[in-house]
Amino acid sequence: MPAAAAAPEVLIAEADPWTADLLTQLVLDIRSDAQVQRFTDGQSALLRCRRRLPDLLIADGELPGLDGIELLRQLRRHSRSPALPCILISNRVDASSVRAVLPLAPAAYLAKPFNAEHLRQRLASLLPTASNESGSTPAPPLVNDLAQYLDNMREDSEGAPLLADVRVAVSRSLQASETDLGSLSREFVRDPQITARLIAAANSAAERRGATCQTLPQALQRLGVPRALNLVLGMAVQRNARLQDSRLAEIAVRAGKNAQRCAELAHWQAAQLRLDHELCYTAGLLHNIGELALLRCLQDWQKCGGSLSDDDIAQALQQRAAGFGSALRIRWRLPLGLRELISAYYTVSGGVFSREALVLNFSALLLDLPEGQPAESLLESRPARMLGLRREFLARIPSHLLAEG
Repeated sequence: MPAAAAAPEVLIAEADPWTADLLTQLVLDIRSDAQVQRFTDGQSALLRCRRRLPDLLIADGELPGLDGIELLRQLRRHSRSPALPCILISNRVDASSVRAVLPLAPAAYLAKPFNAEHLRQRLASLLPTASNESGSTPAPPLVNDLAQYLDNMREDSEGAPLLADVRVAVSRSLQASETDLGSLSREFVRDPQITARLIAAANSAAERRGATCQTLPQALQRLGVPRALNLVLGMAVQRNARLQDSRLAEIAVRAGKNAQRCAELAHWQAAQLRLDHELCYTAGLLHNIGELALLRCLQDWQKCGGSLSDDDIAQALQQRAAGFGSALRIRWRLPLGLRELISAYYTVSGGVFSREALVLNFSALLLDLPEGQPAESLLESRPARMLGLRREFLARIPSHLLAEG
């Protein structure tokens, strides 16, 4: 039997955290056992390489200080056989820049924005899958108690699982010669995780230009098709992007349907009232992302050997979903206005608040109506009165938005 390939060491030198996350996920998709080291500047990456060379270097050509090309030039001065494989990603793709890089013999020289699917295929040739690699078992947790594990994961969770297998669709779009923003929005508009992550990426320091993005169409407009597709592919190739436990998956399906109903209900009301209906849709879609993120963490707990009873699931959802959601929205730095709208779904306290907030709050009341009870029964509720809603308005709400599917 041939010896199993040792876990490769991969060094990623990339200043933008979103791109670094994507590169990390693409590497781990090929070799889930890879040891990934990340650096945000070329000098730090060079010092690390001088202590011990990695098995693969992925570097941004425009790193602050010592750029990726100079980093590779410095490393090539120290002979190694075989030469260190290096993937360079750069804005400089004119003929003279490419000719200048050729003597450094990079394994690949990619233009920004790079095609993530093409890069993934290139990584597969540089990091062949180990013969004994399962790629499905995460490292065991550092604690043996589910409550303590969830306490630790609240601030570090990866967010919600993807509610559909978008990997094939994303790969197909990346290979297509042309994909427009409209079709991309229609592809992803129903998924809370994709919506939240793309909004967060569009508002990151690297992308900040002009007004804050608060909706998926705004985020797509700022990010552009190639970068948005790359980011979604990075989510799709994550080890735990889909829920495998049938109990957790069933709850996630219900939560996803609830998020979609809330989004569409808030969108319909806001459009009728001539308010910001796209923003209301987004807030409705993200109102229960904490519940979905918690389900993903529960799956990880189970996969790394922890026991998970039905009571454990029910208790965790009741006690921890709100905390997971709040932590995610803050950590991803979602816009304050969007976070306030999401919070308004649960309560509208005293002080100044928008009419959109009242729409989200009223949507919660509508979705909580007992079966068979008409929307008109909420006519005297606080949000209905403050919005000035009339009986005719409530009677026109589409019935499919009120009935559970």
